[in-house]
Amino acid sequence: MEPISLEIETWKEFDPPDDVRKMGSRIWDESKVMWEIAAPAIITSVAQFSLGFVTIAFVGHIGEVELAAVSVVQNVLEGFVFGMMLGMGSALETLCGQAVGAEQYDTLGIYLQRSCIVTLVSALLLSPLYIFTSPILKLFQQDKKISELAGKYALWVIPQLFAYALNFPFQKFLQAQSKIWVMSIMSLVVLVLHVFLNWIFVTKLGMGLLGAAVAENISWWLVVLAQIVYVVCGFFPESWTGFSFSAFKSLFSFVKLSLASAFMLCLELWYYTLVILMVGWLKNPEIAVDAISICMNLEIWTLMFTLGFNAAISVRVSNELGANHPKAAKFSVIVCVATSTVFGCIFTAAILATKNVYPSMFSDNKEVIGETSKLGHFLAATIFLNSIQPVLHGVAIGAGWQLSVALINVGCYYLFGLPLGALLGYKLKQGVKGIWLGMLAGCLLQTIILILYVLRANWNREASKAEARLKSYSVSSLPQAEKAQGEMLVEHRSELKNLHRV
Repeated sequence: MEPISLEIETWKEFDPPDDVRKMGSRIWDESKVMWEIAAPAIITSVAQFSLGFVTIAFVGHIGEVELAAVSVVQNVLEGFVFGMMLGMGSALETLCGQAVGAEQYDTLGIYLQRSCIVTLVSALLLSPLYIFTSPILKLFQQDKKISELAGKYALWVIPQLFAYALNFPFQKFLQAQSKIWVMSIMSLVVLVLHVFLNWIFVTKLGMGLLGAAVAENISWWLVVLAQIVYVVCGFFPESWTGFSFSAFKSLFSFVKLSLASAFMLCLELWYYTLVILMVGWLKNPEIAVDAISICMNLEIWTLMFTLGFNAAISVRVSNELGANHPKAAKFSVIVCVATSTVFGCIFTAAILATKNVYPSMFSDNKEVIGETSKLGHFLAATIFLNSIQPVLHGVAIGAGWQLSVALINVGCYYLFGLPLGALLGYKLKQGVKGIWLGMLAGCLLQTIILILYVLRANWNREASKAEARLKSYSVSSLPQAEKAQGEMLVEHRSELKNLHRV
């Protein structure tokens, strides 16, 4: 009877259902933490992204030339600047997230100020692009009327450039501390106000493009000022202790990390821009450009959802590495990638099921609808990859791998994807399908490499790197380092006592 009893006790000790329950509980707890960050991040991204859509909707009723001018400024100029500023803000995402994990809250305010200095100087350096928009567009053989009107509009929205420069540092500061719901509410309120401002300035007062520019400037600065007030008015007593000259220290290292972050993100944005330009170089490109533009717009909207998971995993990874919890960081990656992939499968299935229906929502032209439907399978595959790829980028931001990922982007996109697309599209006469297939191949290669990069990562080493990074950027000792030193001292004293007893 004893062997049976022993077998039962052993089975109880290693009870598979109990292990499953524990794993399920861990996944549930991690998912709750992840969604607390992802949900408001999604709302914020969609709300801020929609400011431009509202402007386009009102400007579209003024005239075709006005609509084209604003579209050029938003999609080319502001898209480039927006990507640069968002990318530079990712440096703050890495450092603030790891500082929160290490409970080094007093350095967060210093990091925020350093980031603002870097982004404001960058905005100043980028301002000539706004000033010389018209001659730049004419240089690229764009329509003269559109170029001149776009140049005027670009001058009127220069205040937005400096709003972007402050928005992302404050956004990442709040995000690293999981204080995002307030930011989401601010963005939603401003979005509603933005609609009202456009109605006043553009429709009622008839101010045209100037009215649209004024409305957008006011809206973006309201977002920024609301965030600044929230941060500096006592809601963050530990992480915001006032302005400090320490912000001007270690600026060179901060600039390097900021540029690597911006480079990583901009390589993504430029890739899709170049794909649209390549389609525009085809013979009789009008139908093809309309079709791929519809698909890209749908892709961007689904990407807004994925960016919430990008924000969540960057916070989770940076927090856990900063707290020296490498296993927890790895587990967060698994849960977040799995969750995002599930939503990617849902979006992919929806596109495949409606590939003959959704094009009619955007166009009445039968040729455009037909060409867009043909691209449905390519769009579905791209959306599926985009449910994984941005999450892996979030892991890279949280761990501080921006430069490595930027180099991977160069190889996969510009040395492989675009040449393959050009070969298929132009040489082999596959047209827009060939160009998109090349883009898709580049995305797939990058996703595979990033997955391997994450799987092969030594998370214990990454935690050590996070500690070293915080030491090099910080203005005070790390709590975890002090704790370790204290434990070593106690252990050393204990050993001395034992020696004396002997």
